[in-house]
Amino acid sequence: MTIREQAEQREYQYLSRYASHSADSKGRQREEAQDEIRTIYQRDRDRILHSKSFRRLKHKTQVFIAPIGDHYRTRLTHTLEVSQLSRTVARALYLNDDLTEAIALGHDLGHTPFGHAGERALNEVCPLGFRHYEQSIRVVEKYERDGQGLNLTAEVKDGILNHQWNLHPSTPEGQIVRFCDKIAYINHDVDDAERAGIMKEEDIPVRFRKSLGGSTKERLNTLINDIIYNSIDSEEIRMSDDIMGEMVDLRTFLYENLYTNSIAKEEERKVPGLLQILYEYYEKHIEEMPVEYVKLIERGEMEQRVVCDYISGMTDPYAVQKFEQLFVPKSWPNE
Repeated sequence: MTIREQAEQREYQYLSRYASHSADSKGRQREEAQDEIRTIYQRDRDRILHSKSFRRLKHKTQVFIAPIGDHYRTRLTHTLEVSQLSRTVARALYLNDDLTEAIALGHDLGHTPFGHAGERALNEVCPLGFRHYEQSIRVVEKYERDGQGLNLTAEVKDGILNHQWNLHPSTPEGQIVRFCDKIAYINHDVDDAERAGIMKEEDIPVRFRKSLGGSTKERLNTLINDIIYNSIDSEEIRMSDDIMGEMVDLRTFLYENLYTNSIAKEEERKVPGLLQILYEYYEKHIEEMPVEYVKLIERGEMEQRVVCDYISGMTDPYAVQKFEQLFVPKSWPNE
């Protein structure tokens, strides 16, 4: 019996009856020989972690565009915080934390430069529309490994595709990530806003400080504990009605006072023009995109979709660099 097979047997002995067991996975789109050491979900986690799209997340905006300072969240640190929270919940509930971690690490791989401002800009300019969770699946299927894709399991792709609040993952592990994504950004965005001097803890209504906690640490403990204690021995991941309602209302408060704050979002007004101009340029100059994108069009992919693929894959600084290269005149050299 291989080490992997021993690990699979331990999952049956140790994990909840509602857990997604590695040996019962629906598998991959392309069949592969099993690894002797790692389970199928461990391999998915490793593939995502070593992917180029994962590394690019470190230069993509979370909330604050191009912040001056080393401690503001990026899309990468957000992803890592979602992963940490999700694994805590999965372990407490005896669910598959390898599957949970793989979904969490991959859930934002298709996010645009400049955060949700970039996503809105591409959705407006592209006639096919744009949604980052759908783009994440395109990234792992069509662009990683020189176009071969990561060939992830059905369960990991389901969790990535359905992590949005209005969607429903088919596994409890995917449902955990769906909750923890919101919990992570609600709390770390407050922390970043306080660091930026835009918001103080005292600005959060007393109601939320009493019900959820008076600090980031207290709120995280309240929300994570509520998920765990309301989901024990259940096939559905849930929160209590009271705490869920408070979290949703706190999120609404943040949208009204942070996510649309004129100071925090001052630079966002430049994002739509920048990305839309880049989109229109590459739609007319397909041949100037990298060869892997051109090849997809030659194989029958729609040009508008592939142009979105290219631009959404850019980091913040790369998008600015391409814009300057294409549209900002250079000084005449003095010889």
